[in-house]
Amino acid sequence: MNSRQTSRSRAGRPDRSASAGKSPLAPEHLAQRPLEVPPAGEIPEIPVRSPTRHPFLYRKRLGTFDRRGRHGDLVRLVLQDGEPFGYGLFNPRSEITVRLLTTQPDPPGESWWRERIADAVAFRRDVLKLDEQTNAYRLVHAEGDGLPGVVVDRLGDVLSVEVFSLAGFQRVDALLKLLTAAAGVEDYVVRCGPQTLDQEGFSAEPFGSSGLRPTSIIEEQGVRFRIDHQAGHKTGFFCDQRDNRRRLSELTAGRTVLDACCYTGGFALYAAVRGEAAEVTGVDLDESAIETAKGNANLNQAKMRFVHADAFAYLRDMLRNERRYGVIVLDPPKFIRNREEHETGRQKYFDLNRLAMQLVEPGGWLLTCTCSGLLPVREFQQTVAAAVPPGRTARIVDRTGAAADHPIAANCLETEYLQALWVRLD
Repeated sequence: MNSRQTSRSRAGRPDRSASAGKSPLAPEHLAQRPLEVPPAGEIPEIPVRSPTRHPFLYRKRLGTFDRRGRHGDLVRLVLQDGEPFGYGLFNPRSEITVRLLTTQPDPPGESWWRERIADAVAFRRDVLKLDEQTNAYRLVHAEGDGLPGVVVDRLGDVLSVEVFSLAGFQRVDALLKLLTAAAGVEDYVVRCGPQTLDQEGFSAEPFGSSGLRPTSIIEEQGVRFRIDHQAGHKTGFFCDQRDNRRRLSELTAGRTVLDACCYTGGFALYAAVRGEAAEVTGVDLDESAIETAKGNANLNQAKMRFVHADAFAYLRDMLRNERRYGVIVLDPPKFIRNREEHETGRQKYFDLNRLAMQLVEPGGWLLTCTCSGLLPVREFQQTVAAAVPPGRTARIVDRTGAAADHPIAANCLETEYLQALWVRLD
């Protein structure tokens, strides 16, 4: 499968975060590898100068690389006194030079990977009981499940895999054998993350199983969505907002609702189908996403309106037209992808929230979100609070995040990336 050539953001803007000037690794470095452990004498050894339990070992924390180490190798980690530290996956082209797998004395072989995958699947099925609510959920959440560099969503009878590390890509065929067996499905699609060239030094085209259909239909808490496995963003569907979509639908009965960065209609559809909203409008800059959203409305026999427009421009137009809404949802693309974008990204969040708050009727709600993991919780709250227009008062009633199938690793708090503030405007 050869799908989208240009990665696009959730609001339809091209993602220019990849480094256009960086040469990708030669194809031979992308060859698939087994999960079996190499003979002990063939495992490269790397000293750790500054040990940490964090799964990311940056270049500055490491000593001199073993010359035998190749891109994507399993490596043995030792402290400077020679004491064993653990095992990880090596990429000399990345600032995250080693992704730590385990600090146990035994190297992680196929049984180690199988146990991690089985534990991740059991958590969703037996603990969260997600099969009773939906056939679409995050099956593997990278570091949150102890499997760094790989995320997997189950979307109906398809596994959608997004790979963020070179070593993960090299092992994706072997991992898929374990994943499909554990999940009980046969078909899959694999994509590389949007910044793998810039961050990991490689790029690869998407591909899928031989039986993969272009689209499939999922159902989430009674709402149906068609998933485009060729053109969808990231894994194809944002499972992380499941609980927030349900909660929003409890606030929309009889109200006018605006979903200002609607993608394929998630919040908007919940408001119309479950929430019994009086009027629902969805806006997005991605024309293909809007067409999919319209199809999703038809799929649910829901009467609603979708507009192909930039969210900022649309909100300004509505302000000039003196429109008001009972509920507005802001779930924009990631405005802060690196530290250099921090200030301009924070300003975008301020501007978007200031516009939206002026359109919320008295007693109405704003659900405002950020998926910029580099924006601290406190700073996002301060930005939203500062955006309250003069003459109005607002209360942040609650703060939520991603659904529980996106667990936060205690040794990698960056796995908490989604923030959602529930704001009541008076």
